[in-house]
Amino acid sequence: MTDQTRPRVYGSGHGDIDACATLPDHEYVELDGGPLDGQLLDVTGLTADERTAGAYLITTHSAYGPSGRASYGPTFSRPTGPWVWEGDVP
Repeated sequence: MTDQTRPRVYGSGHGDIDACATLPDHEYVELDGGPLDGQLLDVTGLTADERTAGAYLITTHSAYGPSGRASYGPTFSRPTGPWVWEGDVP
């Protein structure tokens, strides 16, 4: 059973036992707003440029259905996180 007080890590399944487990020596940003609100995204392997650009994350809850993506990225005022929802993309 998962700990309901800890955010879920993006990419883990709803039924995963370790859905809320973060890995040591990994860096995470919280996703703010939109369909993935409150989840954590592992940004450990991203370059500085990739972190600046943000990411299109697959979600079944986008305006475009199961094949859609949600755009998340850093803000100028808080470049290290959380990443905010910028909208849905096909």
